[in-house]
Amino acid sequence: MTRTKLTHTFAALGLATGIALSGTAQADYPEQDIRLIIPYGPGGATDIIFRLISQEAEQHLGESIVPVNMAGAGATLGSRNVKDASPDGYTLLGSHDTIALSKLAGTVDYSYDAFEPIALLTQTINIPTAHANHEVQSADEIADYVRENPGQVRFSMIPSSTDHFFWAQFFQEAGIDMADVRLVGYPDTGEQVSALMAEEIDFAMFNLPSGGSYFEEGTFRPLGIAHPERLESMPDVATLRELGIEMDHSTSRGIFAPKGTPQEVLDTIAEAYGQALENEEVSSRIENEFGSVVRFLAGEDYLEFLDENEAALSAAAENIDFQN
Repeated sequence: MTRTKLTHTFAALGLATGIALSGTAQADYPEQDIRLIIPYGPGGATDIIFRLISQEAEQHLGESIVPVNMAGAGATLGSRNVKDASPDGYTLLGSHDTIALSKLAGTVDYSYDAFEPIALLTQTINIPTAHANHEVQSADEIADYVRENPGQVRFSMIPSSTDHFFWAQFFQEAGIDMADVRLVGYPDTGEQVSALMAEEIDFAMFNLPSGGSYFEEGTFRPLGIAHPERLESMPDVATLRELGIEMDHSTSRGIFAPKGTPQEVLDTIAEAYGQALENEEVSSRIENEFGSVVRFLAGEDYLEFLDENEAALSAAAENIDFQN
């Protein structure tokens, strides 16, 4: 994300909140440490990215942001803890699309609308991938390959997870009948990497954090970028839209608060995280170490993004047979 975009966003926040940002609420908040619940275990990309940005954001808040890993129940243990917390701005949630996915998969009865969305921070762009020996060279060739081999082409996925939705949306946009493909479930990304390496499957969905080193060494072939623009780190790989597949897809990480948290508190937190992303070392690490892009959206812009994201996921869910 560009610095100009961030500046415009802060200007919009200032117009939206007006005097509130300079009033009593801003002077009073925060007055103690803030807990940031991360609904995953430590060490993964989501955990590391939220810790990195929060460490910088707390410099602008004047109080510590304490990350708390609360894994379990498909990331719903942590989200439910925040949903039911006091709306005082001292308990926040750092999560991503899994909030909506859990609702669509039927594992919980709430989605984004159970929270006060604060700000989108980063996106990790997803990439359909084949093993290096596969005859398919780019994503626009997958549909023809499936038609030539009905019932024989194997796509890996983690059931009810991001890549499950990715393939459902991809099949729809590429004109592939799901009855002609074989979806093979794996428990985690590591198992999918091993399966593709062993050529047990034809295609998997990876991104730079999970597949970047394999792309560099030539073990895996990236078939397209599910993003409106090519990635700087992979300039020779076309976007799906360039290949005629009208589809974007990413893991979009943002900050949420319990329903009822005061607007001036939400604005104060959003401004601190936005300023954190202006730090060049932080943004450089996000892009170069974690293969993600900085994208800051707050207020109405973030609400609009979440609405569109959930609508796309809901459309994809119509083609998924969830096994709960």
